Amino acid sequence: MSIETKSTHITPADGNVFVDLGFDPAEAAELQANSNRIISEKLAIKKRLMDEISVWIIQKELKQAKAAEILGITRPRVSDLINKKSIKFTIDALVDMLARTGKQITFSVH
Repeated sequence: MSIETKSTHITPADGNVFVDLGFDPAEAAELQANSNRIISEKLAIKKRLMDEISVWIIQKELKQAKAAEILGITRPRVSDLINKKSIKFTIDALVDMLARTGKQITFSVH
């Protein structure tokens, strides 16, 4: 018995995966727009959290190794944080790191 491991279809980067899944074009466009909005909102939250942590590191004049120790991460992860590699972090992890800085975190929904 063999298992098929080849991809049979790849949606192009500018394509709409919802069309590929069989949704009619109008609904697929709406689903894609909603998905893009949600992704943008999450990336904005991550960016804001990463900015706050980066500013804290700069203000405290910390070396990456010391920042890593305080934040509970490795030194390479501090580099990823400073370089805004948001794909490597969850919002939860960033909130935890920010809490370790001693900053108070408030949350609001509009």
